[in-house]
Parts: sequence; structure tokens; C-alpha cells
Amino acid sequence: MLNKVKRIISLLIAGLALFVSAPHTMAQSDVEEMNYLQLKGIDVTEGNSVKLLMSGHDKFEDMFAAIRSARQFVHLEYFNFRNDSIAGLLFDLLAQKVNEGVEVRAMYDAFGNASNNQPIKRHQHDSIAALGINLVKFDPIRFPWVNHIFPRDHRKIVVIDGLVAYTGGMNVADYYVNGLEGIGPWRDMHMRIEGPAVNELHKIFCRMWADETGEMLVGSKYFPAHNSVGQSRLAIVDRHPGETAKSIRQLYCSMLDNARHRVLLINPYFVPTHTVRDALRRCIDRGVEVSIMLSEKSDIPLTPDASHYVGFQMWKLGAKVYMFQGGFHHSKIMMVDDAYCTVGSSNLDSRSLRYDYEVNTVIFDPAITAQLTAMFETDMKNCVPMNLDYWKAKGRWKRFVSWFGNTLTPFL
Repeated sequence: MLNKVKRIISLLIAGLALFVSAPHTMAQSDVEEMNYLQLKGIDVTEGNSVKLLMSGHDKFEDMFAAIRSARQFVHLEYFNFRNDSIAGLLFDLLAQKVNEGVEVRAMYDAFGNASNNQPIKRHQHDSIAALGINLVKFDPIRFPWVNHIFPRDHRKIVVIDGLVAYTGGMNVADYYVNGLEGIGPWRDMHMRIEGPAVNELHKIFCRMWADETGEMLVGSKYFPAHNSVGQSRLAIVDRHPGETAKSIRQLYCSMLDNARHRVLLINPYFVPTHTVRDALRRCIDRGVEVSIMLSEKSDIPLTPDASHYVGFQMWKLGAKVYMFQGGFHHSKIMMVDDAYCTVGSSNLDSRSLRYDYEVNTVIFDPAITAQLTAMFETDMKNCVPMNLDYWKAKGRWKRFVSWFGNTLTPFL
């Protein structure tokens, strides 16, 4: 008990020091969020640099260049590698790095692979592995199959030489560059990170790798010391089923509860659990300006209809809700008080918040937050507002489907 009290006191002192030493642009809400994360045992690392990658073209161009420069290892953890030209180019590049003596380890989720319309088949998996790429399928689907629906590894993490990391919402697929027929451009968000937070992301990969293969990756080769390379404070919030099961939903709730002025939110499958919905209601009731952007079109059935119903309910409570018509907005981001933000793999649905392996990065940097805010404001030009006229224009059948989908929130 005494040790717990000492820890709380030390964290409060650390929080006060952050507040006193922080730039004038910091809001009280971000100091409170840092304190919350530290009380949860989540490190907030300083001296990081963050580069936002706001399109598939930007992500793959930047990531491929970094892989070409790899000297020791490239580690990749994805929900899926779609069997198309981008994945082909990536595996060719990784095979080239293997020939140069670089260690390459790659993991993809078995269910994520099976659920996309161009999966890596067994013979293709074996062909890639034959190139020297250590390719592993997470939780292979075997009889009775249904046992393997939950939880799945939905994270997106790439670590290169322990110096550069990539994470966000994008898997590996052509449609991040070319869009999808009938939907249009695929809007998504990823980022490049350098600095101490790289090791935090790498710990997540190495644990999953050890659990699946038994190979332990330790030591300074895989976890080098980092000097300060930027101004961003970062917290890596990992959702590991059975251990940190509530971490992502608690993150969203704490950010919403700490908000003072405004919240901007984009999420593709917006059917949040009741705890997150309640946090949104509290936020609106306090007079915080809450703006939510939802996609009119989607790549899957039912969940988008349900998200429109939830969006309509949020509009009735007082949120500003914008329906994006410029393609499919798959980004998973939230900005608070123009001071800090989160970018991650987690959708605001039960699968992400209650079942799957996920990772979100909290970025305490007004400059990065401003970039995301500017993107939000630009994308508003491709939106129409959710209101009563918009909702009625959907027609009775669509409104019923939306309502019915919402009743299935615990399973979506």
C-alpha cells in the first residue's frame, strides 16, 4: 500500500513538472492525459519525431525507401498482405535485403488473410518463405474454425533496424493507392516514427513473434539506445487480449473526459461500445464542440449502416456529424483541444475494442495535431452534414437496416 501511495505521489510530481516545463501551447487536457497514461503504467517518451503519411502512395514510398536502407533487420506485423502488386513489390524488396544479409521477419493474421478477396495462398506463402523471408501466419485457422474468429491481430507495425517504425491504419494492398471500384479513393492514415517510441512498438512485435515462434529477440541489436530526434511526446497504447483488454476504450474515454474545447474524430466503423458512447455524451453535455466524420460508402455491409444510425444519434445529442463522400475514409484518428491526438489501428467497434490485438499512438504535439486538423477541415469540403433531412432521405428500409445493425453492436 505504501509503495502504491509513493508511486501516485511521484507521478503527480512528474505531472506537475510536465505542466511547468511544457510549452505555452499545451492545454491542461493533454497534461491530464499524460498523467492518466502514466498512472496506467504506459510510458510517455520524449524526443520523438513523427511524420504523418496521409495516403497510400506516401506510406509505401517512404517505407520502401527506409527498407532499402536497412542494415540489420526488418520486422513487419500486419493484419493482412493482400496478394497484389504492392505486396509483390514489398516481398521482392525484402528478398533483396535477405540477400544482403538483413534479417527479415514478417507476420500476418490468418483470419485477416482469409477475409480479404486476394489472400496469400499456401503455395504462395511457401514461395515467399523460400526467398529467405521468415514468414509466419498468426493463429492459423484450423477445425473447428469458429474458435479462431476472436481475437485476431489487427495491428500494423513495421520496425527497421530498431531506428525507424511505421504504424497506423494501413495494411499492404493496391487499393490504398488506386482506390476501389464503386467506392473511389481509399483515405487512410499512417505515420513514420523515430526516437525512443520505436522500442515501445518493437516490444509489441517481439512479444507476438516469441509467442508464435518461440524465438526471443533481445539485446541492443534489436533495442538500441535513442537520442532525442524531435519534439513529440508519444505514448504507445497496446491492446493485448486477456491483459490490457480495456486499454483502447479507456484511452478514448479518458481523452474525451479530459477534453475542454473541441474534439475532432474520424473512424470508419463507428459503432462504439456503451462506455465510449457515454464518454461522447458527457463531452457534448459539457459544451465541448464534438465533430465526427463518417464515410457514406464502405468496403463491408451492415456496419456502415449501423455507424450512420449512431452518427444520427450523436447529431441529436448536439455533435456535428459530417458524411464523407470523397471515397472511403478508413482513418482512425482523434484530435483533442488542438493539443494532442491519437492515430492507430483500432476501429471504434466491438471487434477492436473488446477482442482484437490493436495499437494506438498518442501524440502530444500541437504541430502534428494541427496537420490532422487541417486534413479534417479539407475533407469537410467532400462532406454533407448529417441532419434530419439527410436521415429521412435514406428511406424507411435503410433507416431500419441502420437501426437493426446498431442492435448488433456487441458483435460488429
